[in-house]
Amino acid sequence: MINQKSIIETIDMIEKEHLDIRTVTMGISLLPCIRENAQKTADAVFDRVCRAAEKLVPTAEALSLEYGIPIVNKRVSVTPVSLITAAFPSESGLVGRALDRAAKELGIDFLGGYSALVHKGTAAYEETFLSTIPEVLAATERLCSSVNVGSSRSGINMDAVRRVGELVKETAALTADRDAIGCAKFVAFCNAVEDNPFMAGAFHGVGEADTVVNVGVSGPGVVWHALKAVPGADLTEAAETVKKTAFKITRAGQLIAREAAKRLGVRFGIVDLSLAPTPARGDSVAHILEELGLGVVGTHGTTAALAMLNDAVKKGGVMASSRVGGLSGAFIPVSEDIGMIEAAERGEIGLDKLEAMTCVCSVGLDMIAIPGDTPASTISAILADEAAIGMVNNKTTAMRVIPAPGKKAGDTVNFGGLLGHASVLPVHGGSAEKFISRGGLIPAPIHSFRN
Repeated sequence: MINQKSIIETIDMIEKEHLDIRTVTMGISLLPCIRENAQKTADAVFDRVCRAAEKLVPTAEALSLEYGIPIVNKRVSVTPVSLITAAFPSESGLVGRALDRAAKELGIDFLGGYSALVHKGTAAYEETFLSTIPEVLAATERLCSSVNVGSSRSGINMDAVRRVGELVKETAALTADRDAIGCAKFVAFCNAVEDNPFMAGAFHGVGEADTVVNVGVSGPGVVWHALKAVPGADLTEAAETVKKTAFKITRAGQLIAREAAKRLGVRFGIVDLSLAPTPARGDSVAHILEELGLGVVGTHGTTAALAMLNDAVKKGGVMASSRVGGLSGAFIPVSEDIGMIEAAERGEIGLDKLEAMTCVCSVGLDMIAIPGDTPASTISAILADEAAIGMVNNKTTAMRVIPAPGKKAGDTVNFGGLLGHASVLPVHGGSAEKFISRGGLIPAPIHSFRN
């Protein structure tokens, strides 16, 4: 049983160290909305989301005032739309626009689930659905999209990987006047999870309850301050410090999650403890790694330090909540972390090191700007590498890159708000066109055959 006294000691964390509830995300099943045509389905989707999430924003705001904990984002995730529009995939955009209208109507910050799960194969209706993603992302403001291209049990669908590279390029071209912002709302996964409250990859899995509330807690600044208080600690003691801090942060998230679910009359899903940074100074995962003793994030030792941090965060979170899930750990989105931004601007960190770091962090290559003339096949190859890491290591990995039209390595793109800004990173010049064009399925690793 959680008592309010258990979070009294978080007051300093909230006021001075950037502790917040990053998101309260309501997951909503759209399966009851399927009708005989696209327009009727879109209307039903709009009505269902507006009814189910009608009280989400005011409830979150009331909880924030009552407990004194900032709740930064109010979000909704829905059943992968490709399943809802399977009978009329070419008109999927009608549902996408209806979801965006519902988000605006309710004051929701982002809505995720314009998604397809094609990790073992791509059905004809899914092929058509995928082709709608660039135009829908360009035409909407709050809608987010994702594609799952592989898993540890099925392997990697390289035909889908190839298609994602093309989709990213198309989306960048359609939003070129906004620094390719459409690509910031799209992510490709391997081993996507069904209860992720964080965007752009949130969707409501078909194995979930009809309606749930998932909460994402974030506190890089809190962990940074905790480590600053033990400057002479060895790494064992440093890991214990992170673990204890993560426990305290997660208790706050557990309280908010349970209370939100109770007031909204829906099931409590999970608490996702992810150290998700912001561009604000003092709220950086990179600075945590540097506090551990690295001269700059990206230098030798970075991957080891991140592995320790990620593990300690998860251990602390699991002890603090009855339901930890999502992508719990540490995120490394380059444009959203001031330490990462500055390291990239100085040339201290690049794609190769970021890829190595994704072997041990929560997700993968996240919010990375690359030159606008990067070929689609190269983007697909970047995704293939990420998916391979996820498949072999039985973990979630992802790619969210932005090929910024007209920009070259060293230039800057600016998205504003939580999405921040980023220096454009160079990519390797060697072609992967022949490799990507082979298509087919990369078979699952031998350790996948477990029953």
